[in-house]
Amino acid sequence: MQRIVNGLRPAVFLAGDAPMKLTERMRELNIPGASIAVMHGGVIEAFGFGSVSIGGPPVGPETLFQAGSISKPVAAVAALALVQAGQLDLDGDVNLRLKSWQIPANAFTGRSKVTLRRLLDHSAGMTVHGFPGYAAGTAVPSLVDILNGVPPANTAPVVVGHEPGTRFQYSGGGYTIMQQLLVDVTGRPFPDLVRDLVLKPFGMTRSSFAQPLPKEDAPSAATPYRGNGAPVPGGAHVYSELAAAGLWTTPADLARFGLGLCEAWAGRNTSVLSQAMAAQMLTPGFGDYGLGLIVRGAAPHRRFLHEGVNEGFVSAMIAFENGDGAAVMTNGARGWLLTAEILRAVAAEYDWPAGQARPLQRTVVDPALLDRLTGNYELPSKVVIRVSRQGARLFFQATGRERFEIIPENERDFLFTAIDAALTFDLGDAADATQLTLHENGADRVARRIR
Repeated sequence: MQRIVNGLRPAVFLAGDAPMKLTERMRELNIPGASIAVMHGGVIEAFGFGSVSIGGPPVGPETLFQAGSISKPVAAVAALALVQAGQLDLDGDVNLRLKSWQIPANAFTGRSKVTLRRLLDHSAGMTVHGFPGYAAGTAVPSLVDILNGVPPANTAPVVVGHEPGTRFQYSGGGYTIMQQLLVDVTGRPFPDLVRDLVLKPFGMTRSSFAQPLPKEDAPSAATPYRGNGAPVPGGAHVYSELAAAGLWTTPADLARFGLGLCEAWAGRNTSVLSQAMAAQMLTPGFGDYGLGLIVRGAAPHRRFLHEGVNEGFVSAMIAFENGDGAAVMTNGARGWLLTAEILRAVAAEYDWPAGQARPLQRTVVDPALLDRLTGNYELPSKVVIRVSRQGARLFFQATGRERFEIIPENERDFLFTAIDAALTFDLGDAADATQLTLHENGADRVARRIR
């Protein structure tokens, strides 16, 4: 662990550059606390760093964090356990089993139905990407209010926005429908149901879907912080959208969850999910998303992963089919940078077949050429990308996002330092680049120069 915390790396680094240190990165990114659990050889080791709040007690392995969207795979296992028990159908019309609320019919539902499988792999066509939660002291809506998008809910109604079963579209709204489905079918509160089906069998003794967190657990919970270093007013938001974002947990418990799935996948322990059901869960549908998890790679190096972001909390987990992996949780909004850097350090320490930082030899590019690349480019989504030069260095900044350095591989291809993405500039015969292509997560997006 000492080598890990002193060996943080960005996605791409120039050969010869020194690695970063965890304590320094936490200070730079305004993150008071971080918690790390590493899985190797069937053993889980967990460590805490920093403090639960500025000036507060230290983070330990038992400190609780909100898991954000890592709630989704945990909830998905509960749904699949009910499918396995014959209480739910993966491929039936969920409206036939929903009692408290119905998916509104429209032209899209007339052509294809919303099924549990499609809710879990984000191919149901549902709207509402994610949820901001509810600040302390504000009214908290019922689940039906959230689905209908009526006050005090703070998000739009959850509806079918395109034909189910035709493409991937990430939807926390879809998981909220799944939550209502499980409650309607079993007649049990969602936190109790998932506790009995998933948390207890996997040994996740520090995990709960209780929202808000019970007072007796508050002293062991991290305080969330914004990117500027200010605490989230009133503390952690309340997420009634439990299946989508409501899990409180620790990295050690997330590691236990990961190991439990690996054991089911291999057929060594099928007490929660059968090997066949685990295989269905960990088979990608559209893109690289299975039934609750992102799944990448090919045997023997297959892996599953997920990230989570709630107000002031950022987390990430990954597990390889051999049982190696890690989970990282932070209480700072810029933790999405830190979690990735930590996971790259773990990948290097244990020589993972994927996820390691990439060293790059320095390529010298004529500053006059760099000037041809600078300017503003617009994506079809109307997001504007500003490419700027600072001496011999080039930087990328999208509207409302952080600025990142991009390193040249050659005169037209550049790699991001902080994230796993790349840019290609189209120079053509014009004096300046006419467009750029952003390569990220297996997709290419073209942005055309606007000035």
